[in-house]
Amino acid sequence: MRRTWGAIAVLLTALLLAGCTTNSGSSVSTEGSAEGSADSSGSVLGGAAPAEGDRASGLVTGTTGDVNTSSRDVITTGSLSITATDPVKASESAVTITEQAGGRVDSRSENPATDVQPASANLTLRIPSDELDRTLKELKKLGTLNFVTLTAQDVTQQSQDLDARITALTTSVDRLLALMASATTTADLISIESALSSRQSELESLQSQRDYLADQIDYSTVQLELVAEGTVAASGPDTFWSGIITGWTALVTALGGLLVGLGVALPWLVMLAILGVIVLVIVRMFARRRKAA
Repeated sequence: MRRTWGAIAVLLTALLLAGCTTNSGSSVSTEGSAEGSADSSGSVLGGAAPAEGDRASGLVTGTTGDVNTSSRDVITTGSLSITATDPVKASESAVTITEQAGGRVDSRSENPATDVQPASANLTLRIPSDELDRTLKELKKLGTLNFVTLTAQDVTQQSQDLDARITALTTSVDRLLALMASATTTADLISIESALSSRQSELESLQSQRDYLADQIDYSTVQLELVAEGTVAASGPDTFWSGIITGWTALVTALGGLLVGLGVALPWLVMLAILGVIVLVIVRMFARRRKAA
């Protein structure tokens, strides 16, 4: 009987201990899960929200120039036509805008206004690629925009290929220099020098191509055309009388051109007439001599 009560007491003690352990364990796991959910929610709210904010800010403030320089090599070219009150003065402003952006002017031609032609200017601008958008906005303020076109050419593969070839040739040149230092015969030295000269020449050519390509990538090329107001021809006549006036003006212009052409040809006609008279006199002289004989 005592053994039975002892076994029951041991069993009850074990059950009580198991219950306490279970309760304490469940409370710990609950706190742990609560902390975990708090941490996980904190990480979601604290991490995902800034990520979304970054993405949102990237969409708003990001530029194509940032994308081009960070992920790929792009050559951007374009043309811009603007009607300005004074194209020559606007040309000076365009140069200032370009230089302030860190760019340069590769070519510039200005044609002041004359009696027969309006003023105009043409410039080739090299603008840093990361400043292209802002600079174009400033250039558009010089007058009335006629048109603007931009073309982007991806040259990432070409750039990487040049870099790989330059690296390989540089390694080859270094090896040839090491072999030249250890050459023991004249024949070997001559052979190595010949190969080294060929490698160095090819390397310099590739480096020149890479420098030119890098310049095209770093600086966008924009052709700027500045024209005066009213350069575009007026529309055709729209009434009967304006048609008569236009026709009469065209007739006078054509007759004037005909008279100019006649004036240019007149000296030649006179010279040909004189030569014709001389030839006719000579022919008649020979004819009379033949008759006399």
